[in-house]
Amino acid sequence: MLAEFEDVLNSFLHIRNADVYVTGSNSRFLSSDLITEFRGRGDEIRMYPLSFREYCSAFGGSADEAWDDYFTYGGLPMILSCETHGDKADYLEALFRKVYISDIVDRHHVRNREELDELVDFLASSVGSLTNPQKLANTFKTVKNKSISDKTLSKYIDYLADAFLVSRAARFDIRGRKYIGSPFKIYFEDSGLRNARLNFRQLEENHIMENIIYNELRIRGYRVDVGTVEQFGKNSENKTTRRQLEVDFVASRGSEKLYIQSAFAMTSPEKQIQEERPLNAIGDSFRKIIVVRDNIKVRRNESGVETVGIRNFLLDESI
Repeated sequence: MLAEFEDVLNSFLHIRNADVYVTGSNSRFLSSDLITEFRGRGDEIRMYPLSFREYCSAFGGSADEAWDDYFTYGGLPMILSCETHGDKADYLEALFRKVYISDIVDRHHVRNREELDELVDFLASSVGSLTNPQKLANTFKTVKNKSISDKTLSKYIDYLADAFLVSRAARFDIRGRKYIGSPFKIYFEDSGLRNARLNFRQLEENHIMENIIYNELRIRGYRVDVGTVEQFGKNSENKTTRRQLEVDFVASRGSEKLYIQSAFAMTSPEKQIQEERPLNAIGDSFRKIIVVRDNIKVRRNESGVETVGIRNFLLDESI
C-alpha cells in the first residue's frame, strides 16, 4: 500500500545471499506490478487450495469422511482448523463477503455491488455450464428484468478471475486444433467458497465433482480446456450427419495430453456408451479417462478408455 514499494523490493536483489518472497492476494498485484518491475528477475508461484491428497494427509479420518468434508467445504487450509460444521460455514461465508467481494469492490471502484453479487450467484449456481457475457446479459434481462451490458459482465468476470475466485476454461476444437472464442466455462478456484456463496443449498455432486477435477488438473500443472469434437454418421436416408460432442477436459502439460470425462455415475450400458462416445470420436493415441463417483480402481476397456473412481483419481498421482 506504499508508493514505490517495488523499488524497495528491487533493492533487495543486490543482497547476494538473500531470496525474497512476496505474497499477494490476487493476480493483478503479482503479475502486473511485481513481475513487470522485476523484468524477468522474478518468478511467479501460484498457490492453490489444498488438493484432496493434501487434505487427507491432515484430516485424521477415513478417505470417505475426508471426501464428504472436502466436497462440501473445499480445500482452504483453515477449514482443517475449524472444529464444527458451523465454524467451517461461517469462515467461508465471511471470507467470501469480507475479503473477496470487498477487495474487488474497493480495488476496481465497483459502483453497483448488487450487479456483481447477482453475477456471482448466477455463476455459482451454473458452475461448469457453457456461457458468455452476451448470454449472461440476456439471462439478466429475461430472468431478473435488468439491463446489464455484456461489456460490464465481461469486466466483472475478469475482476473475479483476477482475485482468484473463479477460473475460465476456453473451448478447444480437438481435431481442428484451434480455440473457439465463445462460449466458455466458469469454475470456482475452491468448491467450498462456491458452496458457501449458495448457503450450501445446491450441493449437486456431479457439478462439484467436475469442478474438483478441473482444479486437481491445474494443481498438477496441466493447462485445462473444454474440448469439442465432431462426429460424422449416416441417417436413415443415407445422408451424412454431423454433430458436435463435448469432452469435459483437455489437459495438456508439455507434450503430454489427457482427455477426461466427469461422469459421476454410469448406471447402464447406454450411459457408458454416451460417456465414451466423445472420447472414441477423437481418434488419437493420447490417454482417455472417465472419472466416476464409484470407488473403483483403474479399469480399461477394449478401445483403450480407462474408468476410475474419483477418490483414486485424486489420491494416486500416477493416474
